[in-house]
Amino acid sequence: MLEKTVMSTTLERLKQLFVAKFDSNIEELNPTTTLEYLGLDSLDMIDFLFDIENEFEIKIPDQEFRVRTIQEIVDAVDRFISEQRIGVSSDKQ
Repeated sequence: MLEKTVMSTTLERLKQLFVAKFDSNIEELNPTTTLEYLGLDSLDMIDFLFDIENEFEIKIPDQEFRVRTIQEIVDAVDRFISEQRIGVSSDKQ
C-alpha cells in the first residue's frame, strides 16, 4: 500500500512543500508552472532545496539543480532518489 502512495506523490509532495513554504495557491501549481511565475528568486530556491532534501531524504548537489518548472523539480528529485537509493552503501550522511 505504501509503495503505491510513494509512486504517485513526488509532484503532490512538492506541491504541499510549495504551499507550506511560499503560501502558494495549490491550484496554480502544475507541472508546467515556472518558478519565475511563482516569484521565486535564487535565494528562495536555495532555501527550498533544504526543504526538498529533508522531505525526500536526499542530498542535492547545488550545481546539478538547474530547474525552471515544477516538472523539472519532480524529474530531478526522482532522479536523485533513484541514484541515491542505488548508492546507499556509499552515502556519507
